[in-house]
Amino acid sequence: MYKTQLEKPDGRKLWLYGLAPLEHDAAPSPSPDPVVANPHLRWHPLRGEWVTYAAHRQGRPFLPPPDYNPLAPTTNHAAPTELPSGNYQVAVFENRFPSLAPHPEAAPTLEGIVTAKGTGNCEVIVFGQDSQTSLGQLSEAHIDLLLQVWADRTLELGAKKEIQYVLPFENRGVEVGVTLHHPHGQIYAYNFVPPVQAKALELSKAHYAQTGRNLGQDLVDLELSQNTRVFSQGPHSLAFVPAFARYPYESWIMPKRAVAFLSDLSSEERQDLARRLKDTLERLDALFSRPMPYLLTLNQAPTDGTEHPEWALRFEIYPALRTETKLKYLAGTELGAGMFANDTLPEVKALELREIKV
Repeated sequence: MYKTQLEKPDGRKLWLYGLAPLEHDAAPSPSPDPVVANPHLRWHPLRGEWVTYAAHRQGRPFLPPPDYNPLAPTTNHAAPTELPSGNYQVAVFENRFPSLAPHPEAAPTLEGIVTAKGTGNCEVIVFGQDSQTSLGQLSEAHIDLLLQVWADRTLELGAKKEIQYVLPFENRGVEVGVTLHHPHGQIYAYNFVPPVQAKALELSKAHYAQTGRNLGQDLVDLELSQNTRVFSQGPHSLAFVPAFARYPYESWIMPKRAVAFLSDLSSEERQDLARRLKDTLERLDALFSRPMPYLLTLNQAPTDGTEHPEWALRFEIYPALRTETKLKYLAGTELGAGMFANDTLPEVKALELREIKV
């Protein structure tokens, strides 16, 4: 992997990654003005979790016209985008409209409400220069590079003393609120462990304390032994619909050996994981012969400076609703009670994915 760091005219950082030595123009920015972001948090007393407020994000680009793509390489210096021209494969830059900021001002004082600074980092990761492709259409070598980039950003962000958790994710499709169609994701670095991962950490620690085993490893071993929900596997990784899936076609991708971080994988394990990710996304797209909208999250251990033998790295992919196929609506019981109701069986959906030829 080749890497270089640049600085944009507005002071933000840009990192370029490639499979070969890098050549590129200077780092551009759609605006030379410094980013002004002052997010803050408010504590939800009945849910026991923080809510972020970042009103400045109202000004971010929203489905711009086809002739302007802020995530494509700059070709007209009179109308700069976020990226330079060059021979790189993956780019990461600090978000111009962040939900969390490295050095926010003091949070507002609200009577009866607990508030805090919205401290953290928000980065945009552009998967490739071609706006017409998708994550699943990239080559295996390109996706393997992407895994290395996610690992690199996790290590760099997680090394900050205030950062407790790093979450790479991709929202794909307008159904999940995408505002730019160019294939890209985001990386959020929090100064606390978010609620979903905090609950998973709590249960994983309890399982490890009771059994001495890694809960994720036990789930992998169970799926491999039963082989009813596994739809793809290689020598070092597998993809399956979990027995407790909340969404139709919900897909998890895990190494066969439990590790806490991408950086813990050998090159062979990482390459097989890249192969599994590509295979899974191709299967999801082939289900209805059109792109599948989804939310993809990369769940690694907290970056709190301690060992996490209880944690198992995994990709979780949640297909979004499609009106014509009625995959999933989040309604009363899901949003109102937090209890998901799935109208399909994981074993049936796994079989459908397994039978797709890719």
